[in-house]
Amino acid sequence: MTVRPDNRLADAPMQALRCRRCDGPVLVRKSSWEQTTIQWSEQAMADCPNLRTDRYETCPDLRMTIQQATLDGAVKVIDE
Repeated sequence: MTVRPDNRLADAPMQALRCRRCDGPVLVRKSSWEQTTIQWSEQAMADCPNLRTDRYETCPDLRMTIQQATLDGAVKVIDE
């Protein structure tokens, strides 16, 4: 069986962003307005007060940061 390479990140790499609340650094990619990929750094996971209570939830403060950065044009939406 041949595995097809995933070239999505080559075409549209993840972008660095910092949470406005805790300043935790993450990498973000918006494939569409509805779909967001987040790669948490060790520092962001340690700094985030919301992840201290539930490590399996996405931080609402980070979600708002990503939303605002997208509206401001700092984070590009791939499929517009």
